[in-house]
Amino acid sequence: MTTQPKIMTIYGTRPEAIKVAAVIKAFEADERFESIPVITGQHREMLDQVNTMFGITPVEDLNIMRPGQSLNGIVSRAITGLDELLEKHQPDVVIVQGDTSTAMAGGLAAFNRGIKVVHLEAGLRTGNIDSPFPEEANRRLISPIARLHLAPTSASRDNLLREGIDPETIAVAGNTVIDALLEAITWQTQLSDERIQAAVDANKPIILFTTHRRENLGGAMENIGRAIARLATKYTEHTIVLPAHRNPAVREAVLPQIEGFENVIVTEPLAYAEFTALMNAATLVVTDSGGVQEEAPSLGKPVLVMRENTERPEAITAGTVKLIGTDEDRIFSEVELLLDHPAAYEAMANATNPYGDGHAAERTVAAVAQLLGIGERIADFEPEA
Repeated sequence: MTTQPKIMTIYGTRPEAIKVAAVIKAFEADERFESIPVITGQHREMLDQVNTMFGITPVEDLNIMRPGQSLNGIVSRAITGLDELLEKHQPDVVIVQGDTSTAMAGGLAAFNRGIKVVHLEAGLRTGNIDSPFPEEANRRLISPIARLHLAPTSASRDNLLREGIDPETIAVAGNTVIDALLEAITWQTQLSDERIQAAVDANKPIILFTTHRRENLGGAMENIGRAIARLATKYTEHTIVLPAHRNPAVREAVLPQIEGFENVIVTEPLAYAEFTALMNAATLVVTDSGGVQEEAPSLGKPVLVMRENTERPEAITAGTVKLIGTDEDRIFSEVELLLDHPAAYEAMANATNPYGDGHAAERTVAAVAQLLGIGERIADFEPEA
């Protein structure tokens, strides 16, 4: 009797959980594999919410986070805990997703034990090792030790090829965030904040802001707060929604700037299903998030990115995403352009989404099967013209 290859998927943050959900479910549904989901708990409540929504029960939970923990503290606790789990479960493959400290620690721990590392969402690059920090370094560190690189787009594949990665080890899978999104928008989700639900029910135009990047902490986030205040003053018929990140430094920078505006709703971070429903209802999205740059275009929403660079240039080329930085005047003027000029808005809203077709998990399972010699890959993802 042949034993099933063991596939350990390691993740620790909400974005990772969203992006591995479809992959874990696909492996669990495939009788060729034994699936072992492992969470580090780098994010806690938000991570648990996503697992519950997608019906995933982790086999192991390291629960590594401690108050005020440094990046080195996160990485060291993750590696130590994961090493014990690798010894216990003896997986044939470890899948890590993206560019978090969990992903880097999981990849390194597996590599050091001679276990095949599969990098989901491989090949994203800004070209600046310090931005975003520490994500750009994390994803670059994973690439040399991965045996299989699941690039979301052809541009990500090309980044890997330029770095000398063997083309035979790269598959263009599309982004699994689209698989998750296409499932989530079918859920009947009620927004728990009555003010937001009322705005949605009244069909009010909604501007969705999110900000959390470490490199934007301080003055840049104060600029973001002041820009929101100016927009709230001019566009009184619009509702501006800011799910506030729990990092105290984020809140201290942004929230004082936007107190007292009746048309600005500040909430706690929203559960994934609620955030997806809100994004679907929004007129436009202004963010410094990576994942939102992929999700919102799939819903036909223009995205203004409050960063100086991005590892996701495909949507900029396609025209559905625009880099605007964190200057207060620039944020205000770029939102103003989209709200006051329908042609500019429509051009972004109707652009092609280059990130996925809902079959990334299927391509991932097929590529891992080929890596293990028990199957064949399927055709790479190519966006529609």
